[in-house]
Amino acid sequence: MDIENLTYYNCSTEPLPKGTTSRIIISLSLSVLTLMTTAINSLVIAAIIVTRKLHHPANYLICSLAVTDFLVAVLVMPFSIMYIVKETWIMGQAVCDIWLSVDITCCTCSILHLSAIALDRYRAITDAVEYARKRTPRRAAFMIAVVWIISVFISMPPLFWRHQGNNREDECIIKHEHIVSTIYSTLGAFYIPLALILILYYKIYKAAKTLYHKRSISRVEKEQNGQILLEATTTLCIAEKSFSDHSTDFDKIHITVRNPRAETKQEKAWRRQKISSTRERKAATTLGLILGAFVICWLPFFVKEVIVNICEACYISDDMSNFLTWLGYLNSLINPLIYTIFNEDFKKAFQKLIRCRHYL
Repeated sequence: MDIENLTYYNCSTEPLPKGTTSRIIISLSLSVLTLMTTAINSLVIAAIIVTRKLHHPANYLICSLAVTDFLVAVLVMPFSIMYIVKETWIMGQAVCDIWLSVDITCCTCSILHLSAIALDRYRAITDAVEYARKRTPRRAAFMIAVVWIISVFISMPPLFWRHQGNNREDECIIKHEHIVSTIYSTLGAFYIPLALILILYYKIYKAAKTLYHKRSISRVEKEQNGQILLEATTTLCIAEKSFSDHSTDFDKIHITVRNPRAETKQEKAWRRQKISSTRERKAATTLGLILGAFVICWLPFFVKEVIVNICEACYISDDMSNFLTWLGYLNSLINPLIYTIFNEDFKKAFQKLIRCRHYL
């Protein structure tokens, strides 16, 4: 009897430790991601505020993006962790409405910031002289305000449609029961910004590649013109000397003076061409990282939103839904890394902040 009771006890309590262990692991993992997102975005914000060299309109957009991602880490992620671990919503529908509104607004705003940064970079590289004059702090503030206003207008209708349906007290989700609401929210929050970002960065890459080639050709032409002028001058000097002393070594002297100079110029041309191609690869790598991170993080989530809310027979488990949601949140951790890690000024500012140097 004791053996039977012991066997029954072990069998009945075995799932509990597994469930508890998995919840602890999930909670700790998501908490680490939340803390890392908070810390890195805080570092970017502090670096831009404290470092005078970073007080540039283009960096104001990056600072606003960091603020948005910081809000995602502080106001959205902790409640999501609690909801996932508890597997039920325990904070009432009023808090649920606030959390969902902040979630949709901040995530949408983060995505739209990427579009604004792409537009700013496109104008800066295609119309450098004119846009340098227009690229003022006031213009950057205007772009930031427009991004936030559009984000609010995109996020409010889904919350309104949510109240038109039946909501359980123990859940906090938005059910798109109408195709119109699904199309509106997904197009405005992701698919239109995605198309804009892809087009702009493609044009940026093409413009940068053309600019690099033009500069390389211009440098080569200048070097060739300078080399021809130098050779003509050298030939003239040597010819005058040959007429005076009737030297028979004119050709040898001319070759001796010309060849080393020509080789030096050719080496410089090849080196500059190599630098140009290196810059092209670096630009392509940076753009690839930006687009790759954005698409990998957010595309699965919005594809799921469209499929689940349009196809009634389709079903995705809660675990998969949570995974895709946090894959999108992960973009708030990746953004500050990608947009600052290739900038030497940001690297120096981060190093000084980490070393607690007050005078930057």
